[in-house]
Amino acid sequence: MARASKSAASTKLKTYRAKRDFSKTAEPSGERAVARSKQLRFVIQKHAATRLHYDFRLEYEGVFWSWAVTKGPSLDPLEKRLAVQTEDHPLDYGDFEGTIPKGEYGGGTVMLWDRGFWAPEPGYDPEKGMKKGEIKFVLAGQKLKGGYVLVRLKRREGEKRDNWLLIKHRDEYAREGDGEGILELDKSVASGRSLDQIAAGKGKKPSPFMFAKNFDADAVWHSKPKANAKQFPSAKKAEPARGKAIKTLPDFIAPQLAYSADKPPSGDQWAHEIKFDGYRMQMRVEGGEAKLLTRKGLDWTDKFAAIAAAGSKLPDCILDGELCAVDSTGAPHFPTLQNAISAGKTESLLYFAFDLLCIGDEDLRPLPLSQRKARLKTLLHGAPSSLRYVEHFISHGEAVLDAARKMNLEGIISKRLDRPYREGRRDDWVKIKTRPAREVVIGAWTQEGERFRSLLMGEFRGRDFVYLGRVGSGFTQASAAALHAKLKTLEQDRSPFSGPNAPPRERGVHWAKPELVAEIEIGGWSDIGIARQAAFKGLREDKPAREVTPEATMPTKHSAASAKKASPAIIKSKSKDPQILGVTISHADKLLWPDEGVSKRDLAEYYESVGEWMLTHLKGRPCSIIRAPDGVKAELFFQRHAMLGQSKLITQVKTPGEKKPYIQFDSVEAIVAAAQIGGVELHPWNCQPNAPEVPGRLVFDLDPAPDVPFTRVIEAAKEFRERLEAIGLVSFCKTTGGKGLHVVTPFKRAPELRWPEAKGFAQEVCRQMAADSPELYLINMSKAQRGGKIFLDYLRNDKIATAVAPLSPRARKGAPVSMPLTWAQVKAGLDPAKFNVRTVPALMKKSKAWEEYCDSERAFHPAAKKLLGKRGR
Repeated sequence: MARASKSAASTKLKTYRAKRDFSKTAEPSGERAVARSKQLRFVIQKHAATRLHYDFRLEYEGVFWSWAVTKGPSLDPLEKRLAVQTEDHPLDYGDFEGTIPKGEYGGGTVMLWDRGFWAPEPGYDPEKGMKKGEIKFVLAGQKLKGGYVLVRLKRREGEKRDNWLLIKHRDEYAREGDGEGILELDKSVASGRSLDQIAAGKGKKPSPFMFAKNFDADAVWHSKPKANAKQFPSAKKAEPARGKAIKTLPDFIAPQLAYSADKPPSGDQWAHEIKFDGYRMQMRVEGGEAKLLTRKGLDWTDKFAAIAAAGSKLPDCILDGELCAVDSTGAPHFPTLQNAISAGKTESLLYFAFDLLCIGDEDLRPLPLSQRKARLKTLLHGAPSSLRYVEHFISHGEAVLDAARKMNLEGIISKRLDRPYREGRRDDWVKIKTRPAREVVIGAWTQEGERFRSLLMGEFRGRDFVYLGRVGSGFTQASAAALHAKLKTLEQDRSPFSGPNAPPRERGVHWAKPELVAEIEIGGWSDIGIARQAAFKGLREDKPAREVTPEATMPTKHSAASAKKASPAIIKSKSKDPQILGVTISHADKLLWPDEGVSKRDLAEYYESVGEWMLTHLKGRPCSIIRAPDGVKAELFFQRHAMLGQSKLITQVKTPGEKKPYIQFDSVEAIVAAAQIGGVELHPWNCQPNAPEVPGRLVFDLDPAPDVPFTRVIEAAKEFRERLEAIGLVSFCKTTGGKGLHVVTPFKRAPELRWPEAKGFAQEVCRQMAADSPELYLINMSKAQRGGKIFLDYLRNDKIATAVAPLSPRARKGAPVSMPLTWAQVKAGLDPAKFNVRTVPALMKKSKAWEEYCDSERAFHPAAKKLLGKRGR
């Protein structure tokens, strides 16, 4: 391919140089000669300028062709990314990482997000493609790989630059439905730094661009299998290393296990894989017949006949992997796996293979992991779709862990690429979890009447079966019934627990033989080793109860902290009361929701996690609270006014017509202080912030009679939305933490608006809806008339009337939460019970509910005129 002369390249850089003052910016001028590469280079730079974008650059004829990709590249062929063509850049820009001064062209921080080599589609001329407006090419980068196409759009009137679309080719590197997942790998490929570290000038400087050997672009374009997809493909295929010669396959190979650690190891000798949330399973294929063996060697082939049938198409081999079910996002989901097994519907399960132990007459275990995985990738190319190869990432383990955390995955496994496969727990495999999931043994359960409520769990430590706390959430109606039935067969008269903290016999507690193993998620540990915010995920039938012992942590000094987290000592704590955001939480382990095991500390940590979101709806508004100092089963009391000894973090506000000051929560610390006094529910006024006399929103409470199915409540909420939209208002929906729904509509500030007018408006909306469908709705509070109907409650729209705050817990069974919803969630199948103190923090990290709330305020009086016009008709 022809290379441009220095003078030709210099001509192309006139626009680039004219836009920059090189006495102020550290960007290269393009005067420095850059060594030629055997392959054309590409660079993607994440650029935090006026707007965050990704600069995509392809080397051609001595310069970088450049585009600004507004949302970043995608791995999903269905996602077309806008790419605005910019001026050509010099080749030495491929090493630039730093900060362009504010006020200069492109001012902001630049990160070398990805770089590597590219080639046009075989037989394709890039220069002609540039003129034609279509460039087809293949990438071999550290993050992006495979085929792409750039397509130019026709210029619209007034546009000064060419707009293109960057589209992923359908190949083995495509990820439909998860195109943006690659952007979670958010560290520099040249320095390992984040944007913030680069902006602060911290960390190591970027390494210079590496030069690659030739790679076979044709092979990559057509998705032919490569020895290692994470390295640059080579045109010359090296002969794979041979394993140890064997005459027959072993009947079973005990698995290699990982130590736990609190952070991934660093260095290019480590590969980082996703930690799958399923059953560890060895697949043994011989003579066209596949067997699936648990990690203890039990034959579970009959349970997973479809996976075994797919495996039977492979040559003789032994694979190590994880059998999983995936949710709607494509992420492994253990409860879905449990449900599939219970129902006997395992056809949709997937087998994720991460190691190849034997193939044919070779035992590959003595070979390094890098060679075993290369052979595995080749083996699985073209295999049935239910058999998946597990990709890995080399170096940047922290970035991989961060991406797993943002995608709500269980964690990652880091493995030494240069080590053989060895049975048992080894320090060359390390697991790092994004959430503290672990296995426990069930030693008791509680029930109320005949209704199952919670589990008591433990683990074996020598001769003792040590108590670890309660599990009160995560159960579906079906899983609770199945679990209850199994536990009844294991009931015994005496407690199996021994050692410190063994629980006493209480009303409703039933002891069980410690034989059932469960997988749970834990929010943390108390100072005496009791799990907090434990949620049930499913039973593990593949592990004997006696093997459930404290997790083994890396036997190194740097893992001491991790070891303490994994296996808290069961001793009395001598530490002071914990502090959360500077608020001291006394009696932190007191259970406020005893059946669910939710403590005072749990409530404070919940408020800490969701407090910033709640402030939008609390700050500047007087607020009443429901307190449960001795738990929700004991006496509750209602507080609206300030009291002696109250935390100074909680604002006291005087309102017209009230002698005593009200309380108000104007900071996250103040909300945490509510937890310290047992404030389990928060009920703010619906006024404008800092203007208690002026209505700021209306709340319509849909309260169904006991015999009304929840699907009817959902339809009623949708009808409210339609009616409010018809008069120019935007509405939002949330669960109440009970059996109903709230529809909320915000107003623009109107100082002349008063509460009687707002309340009358709310009443008229409900009156019209009830009049149109009297068989469905009523606005009369009389219980005698409510059978089969939904009470449309408008009475929360008065000066001192309140409604439970979005994300506020409720003093009810299950520790439910009033959950803000998107309207897409308000449909058949919505289950308010799944929103509770344990589950909501993780759900809110992914939720887009109420994002437009502040921008959706509408004027009251125009809407009122339209509503009255409807009444006139």
